[in-house]
Amino acid sequence: IFTFILATLMVPFETYAIPLLWWINQLPRPAIDQFGLYFTRGWMDTLTIQIIPFIANAFSVYLYIQYFETIPKDLDEAAKVDGAGWFRIYSRIVMPLSGPATATVVILSFLPMWNQYLWPLMVVQSENNRPVMIGVQYFQQMTTSWGQIMAYSSLITLPIIAVFVIFQRQFVSSIAATGVKG
Repeated sequence: IFTFILATLMVPFETYAIPLLWWINQLPRPAIDQFGLYFTRGWMDTLTIQIIPFIANAFSVYLYIQYFETIPKDLDEAAKVDGAGWFRIYSRIVMPLSGPATATVVILSFLPMWNQYLWPLMVVQSENNRPVMIGVQYFQQMTTSWGQIMAYSSLITLPIIAVFVIFQRQFVSSIAATGVKG
């Protein structure tokens, strides 16, 4: 299974964009009107279509598996002796120790999501749901003032810098080795 997941890294996004678009359009979308909750067809032109298909990717799975292998097995065995089940071991020991891996996954997943161009161009029609990278193109069509375009481009890097600053400490340090003495 792990080899199959890693093999998906070799497939470029352009090869499965159209089947993903068809599949996403078949999913039901909840909506509410004055009569109550009802379901419409397709997730087109929503914010969820820009996020949900890309939450779990092969690189994140690979990074977590490699990080989990570095966590000492003595911690798991000690928790089993204390009577903890597998969910308690995962939620109370493994996930708190995987802060650096989580920070790395957040940073390395946020950057491509923020810079996406092709997928939002395919699935979003309204201007309210379009991300900033498509906004750069529309901004260039509206004006050819390169000073304003560069100012806009500089401003859209601020969220990336903010995400890195928030997760910087976990990104550069590892605490997995501090769990076991000896």
